Amino acid sequence: MSRRTSPVIPGFGLTLGYTLVYLSLVVLIPLGAMFIHAAQLSWAEFWAIISAPRVLAALKLSFSAAFVAALINGIIGTLLAWTLVRYTFPGRKVIEAMIDLPFALPTAVAGIALTALYAPSGLVGQFATDLGFKIAYTPIGITLALTFVTLPFVVRTLQPVLADIPREVEEAAACLGAKPLQVFRYVLLPALLPAWLTGFSLAFARGVGEYGSVIFIAGNMPMKTEILPLLIMVKLDQYDYHGATAIGVLMLVVSFILLLLINLLQRQIAKP
Repeated sequence: MSRRTSPVIPGFGLTLGYTLVYLSLVVLIPLGAMFIHAAQLSWAEFWAIISAPRVLAALKLSFSAAFVAALINGIIGTLLAWTLVRYTFPGRKVIEAMIDLPFALPTAVAGIALTALYAPSGLVGQFATDLGFKIAYTPIGITLALTFVTLPFVVRTLQPVLADIPREVEEAAACLGAKPLQVFRYVLLPALLPAWLTGFSLAFARGVGEYGSVIFIAGNMPMKTEILPLLIMVKLDQYDYHGATAIGVLMLVVSFILLLLINLLQRQIAKP
């Protein structure tokens, strides 16, 4: 079997070498250094760090808030992508730019803006306080911040896929007697689901590691609204490098397992 070559990109060996060197410098070596540093701990010390109640509470909060935010964006982002692809209306370009705003906006600025808006004395937060609940300084506020910063991942992943689905396919299904829900279930969903899972995975991964937009609206109360990235920063401020590294390894392993499961599910769905 002959290897397919490209007239533009250099040969396979050279290209692969550049790829591996770049990947090693940017990803593999830093992650390997973290594992090596964590390996200086005994298993008992490592387990004592990652099983501490404060760490487990932060782990649960970080991953659950990221999952809920990715799920919300999976629904709302699908509707937004559908609207932007299927309809032409005044202000469409403005909405397109607003969706990309979380990419360009510094996350700390987003966190300050969300906190000012949803704090108990804020424009929206005061109404929530009158109704008897809080948004800022609660897991709700954390999920809201993660929803804000991860929305573009779902929308931008689904838009090209939706644009490639001919409208004639939907019209043909409708002409054959399919109801709208049946058109969505049997025509659109199989084509959209792999891309939807990709967008969901990207949003979830970004949410797990998000720091700047969350620390302001979270309140950072241990055992209540403290996220894992903040706990790592706390360990570093205390010069507890082993503790910070152990928590980093925990985040990496759990994230890798969850993303691997999502990718396996995506591959299984994409099979003909």
